[in-house]
Amino acid sequence: MVKKTETKTEPAPLVVIDATDLIMGRLASYTAKRLLSGDRVIIVNAEKAVITGNKQAIIQRYKEKLQIRTASNPRRGPFHPRMPDRILRRTVRGMLPFKQAKGREAYHRLRVYIGVPEQYVNKEKITVPEASIARLKSRYITLTTLSKELGWHNHIYA
Repeated sequence: MVKKTETKTEPAPLVVIDATDLIMGRLASYTAKRLLSGDRVIIVNAEKAVITGNKQAIIQRYKEKLQIRTASNPRRGPFHPRMPDRILRRTVRGMLPFKQAKGREAYHRLRVYIGVPEQYVNKEKITVPEASIARLKSRYITLTTLSKELGWHNHIYA
């Protein structure tokens, strides 16, 4: 009889990213790469991430997505997020090979929060310089503004 040796695997490295003034798509791309490399990624201040482009066009595009669900039976899918943390999480999911096991495993290592939870206040937070809006010259909209237009009621900061 062969004995199984138990090997304790080390927990994946923890990366805490502050999404303040970062472009959502570039942040999602960076996050997806980190997740696929085996890291656990925590994104804080998701409501402060931005989407570039014309404000009305962005809002219109997201509202059209919401209409797809309500056109038929509203209890059936597809379901589209309205909260800023869920919008960002769903964007990251779109950049992962979610239909494969490695993509689903990577997605489960992702946490996205509105604001900064108490357990991550003293943790070192990194930023993604290539996703910063500092050198951006075009218009943009924050995820908070988009979510409020979609019908999200912010009970956390009320």
